[in-house]
Amino acid sequence: MRRALGVLAALVLLGGVIYALVPDDKPDPKKLVAVTGLIGSEKRAFFESQEVKAELAKQGLEVHADSTGSWTMSEQAKSSSGLDFAFPASTAPAREIQRNWGQQDSPLVPFYSPLVVVAHASVAQILKDNQLADQDSSSGVWTFRMDDYVAALKATRKWEDLKLPKDHSETSGPIFVTTTDPESSSSGALYIALLSYILNNHQVVSDDAAVEAARPVLHQATALQGGQKSSSDEPFRDFGAGVGNPLIFGYESQVAAMAVQGQSTGDMVVMYPDTTVYSDHTIIARTENGRKLAGLLQDDETLRNLEARFGFRPQSRPGAFTELLKNTRQPAFAQDLAAAKVKQSTVPSLDNLLKLTAAAKGSPK
Repeated sequence: MRRALGVLAALVLLGGVIYALVPDDKPDPKKLVAVTGLIGSEKRAFFESQEVKAELAKQGLEVHADSTGSWTMSEQAKSSSGLDFAFPASTAPAREIQRNWGQQDSPLVPFYSPLVVVAHASVAQILKDNQLADQDSSSGVWTFRMDDYVAALKATRKWEDLKLPKDHSETSGPIFVTTTDPESSSSGALYIALLSYILNNHQVVSDDAAVEAARPVLHQATALQGGQKSSSDEPFRDFGAGVGNPLIFGYESQVAAMAVQGQSTGDMVVMYPDTTVYSDHTIIARTENGRKLAGLLQDDETLRNLEARFGFRPQSRPGAFTELLKNTRQPAFAQDLAAAKVKQSTVPSLDNLLKLTAAAKGSPK
């Protein structure tokens, strides 16, 4: 009996040793470091993902992020204490945040997303029939003809001026693209930057004379929209619900995330402006914990794959995006932007971009 009890005790002790040696994949909540910051609304779903949270927790971080418009973010970042990072959707508001925080180093750009025009298939076909859009016969990728669109803005063309199908009743009134407010949101400001580049003979606006020359069309393109939203997810939700303008300007990532994650995109068409701007999601780290987060977003393989799952193109491994979407036919995504003949415009300096957005909103000279 004593021998049996001794063997049992030994087994229990051995079991305890083995249990102690087996690694526990679950991070200890007490050892997680809280990292607090601001993000653009287009990244909210990414940071709220349980998979993203789990991977960050494995690396010892628990991220608390408030979402806001990228331009609004610079004011919040200036007035909010205790922030570890700020993560707007482009370099211009990132430079403004750097200026407010007194930083000089080069921030990281973990991922990017080209800006696109989203339409329903019937509207895209009308644009194609009227030489405002094209579709590649082999890849199915659509492009939006920016010079012809700007000419239509200048001429105040209406949908009724175009060749329309007899049974078509979806479109009426002036032809314009809906954007976010350029004074509060990065995508809206980048739209203004893109228009100014086209208006300035495909050259970056670099002086006050070019700003003034672009002013009338920029103001018209903005005034036609009426009230504008402050974040990119709002007009995209309206579009998905079938309300609002038939053309919206937004991030490729918004549609790509739906396609990758198996959500229905209906008859959405992604049109790449033949000259577009890239949204370089730029993270400004204010503390050592913020710098750790920035490094993980750029270099952690699991996080890079998750970035692609949420529609972004990882800067250090863009192939992760194309691998996930290579079999997607509807909507069609450009696997290689250069091969799709999509050119990238140069974004003006921060000071000139602020002047351009003010002109677009009708501020006095």
